[in-house]
Amino acid sequence: MTYTIRKSTLADLPTILSLRDQAREIMRSYGNVYQWPDGYPRDDMFRKDIELGGSYVMLNERGEVVGTFALLPSPEVTYNVIYDGQWLDDAPYHVIHRIASTPDSHGILDAVLDYCECQVPNIRIDTHEANIIMRKGLQRHGYRYCGTIILLDGNPRMAFQKIVK
Repeated sequence: MTYTIRKSTLADLPTILSLRDQAREIMRSYGNVYQWPDGYPRDDMFRKDIELGGSYVMLNERGEVVGTFALLPSPEVTYNVIYDGQWLDDAPYHVIHRIASTPDSHGILDAVLDYCECQVPNIRIDTHEANIIMRKGLQRHGYRYCGTIILLDGNPRMAFQKIVK
């Protein structure tokens, strides 16, 4: 599947919030009941991504918004300390956050990673250990597991990085 990717606008926010809720249900259906509890990610996080110019939506061939993600420049405060490992380098990086899609959209993660890897040379991303779909996708794209980061709410996440050649 080929997707068109464009920057999000505030007009996209209701659709983005719906995608967040649909993604939560997808995770639950695959046994990941820990990531994105009700109320998270918060609406204001998506609004801030849009205001910073780092929010994107993905459109299918019919022009329907079926996916979203954020690509934001460093620093990411929760990445300042990494446990049981280390980052691949100390260079400036971008972070991919808040990937979400409709349940019937396929190849969203691959499209997001392909797009981001064409935009920036150094990418970091984190996920819950129960997010097997994300972990397999990151491995398929050559992301290296670097260790564990701790979110602001105290929850651990597996941290990955890729330096694009």
